[in-house]
Amino acid sequence: MSKVAIEMPPKGGFSFDMCKRNDMLVKNGLKMPSFLKTGTTIVGLIFEDGVILGADTRATEGPIVADKNCEKIHYIAPNIYCCGAGTAADTEAVTDMISSQLTLHRYHTGRESRVVTALSLLKSHLFNYQGHVSAALVLGGVDITGPHLHTIYPHGSTDTLPYATMGSGSLAAMAIFESKYREGLTRDEGVELVAEAIRSGIFNDLGSGSNVDICVITKGHKEYLRNHMTPNPRTYVSDKGYSFSKKTEILLAKITPLHEVVKVIEGGDAMEE
Repeated sequence: MSKVAIEMPPKGGFSFDMCKRNDMLVKNGLKMPSFLKTGTTIVGLIFEDGVILGADTRATEGPIVADKNCEKIHYIAPNIYCCGAGTAADTEAVTDMISSQLTLHRYHTGRESRVVTALSLLKSHLFNYQGHVSAALVLGGVDITGPHLHTIYPHGSTDTLPYATMGSGSLAAMAIFESKYREGLTRDEGVELVAEAIRSGIFNDLGSGSNVDICVITKGHKEYLRNHMTPNPRTYVSDKGYSFSKKTEILLAKITPLHEVVKVIEGGDAMEE
């Protein structure tokens, strides 16, 4: 008699099947990989005509500055953009995936994407992974219902606010918003306030730095101000370009004959697989 196969529903979210194995390996002395501290300042606010997003451009790898001019404002839809803080690979992968889904949705419906649709897709995905996808997001856009600004935390919780900050420099940026934000800001006033908030994060948070990127989204239009401000320019760059004062000197040269290298290789131990 043949056995009847029972179809189990697919598991959603992060898989915890290896937790017991990992716990056993740790008890036997295996050192688990450590997390690297991330650093970012990302902000957003609603002004009279739409939404303004801002971000710094420093990418860190623990105590190391890996990139001085990266892009942290990600494209979601023509009318929706998203700032990402946390692990760079996670923020880029999540926003690219949601952007692709919204593109297919627009092809199917023939309508402009709504900000709440992007919000639902992002928070559902992050909630499924219970915070193991390290992506803290500031989502902003303008659709048929008006301007919208949301924050999305790595565990999937969300906030809807008139102004928001996230990242390691969020406290410094929030101090600027709390003291200077008001309703009905003009476009220029909003850009200046966002730039000041990002500069506050750059100067007061070691994980944030370099330049200020800004994205202004209004009905039917977006304006991406790449490197809107450069408060920390590279001091060694000049109009004439960088040049060495003299050629690099060769202090020591040692030449090993090829036949000696071959003897060493032939006498070596066998490689284990």
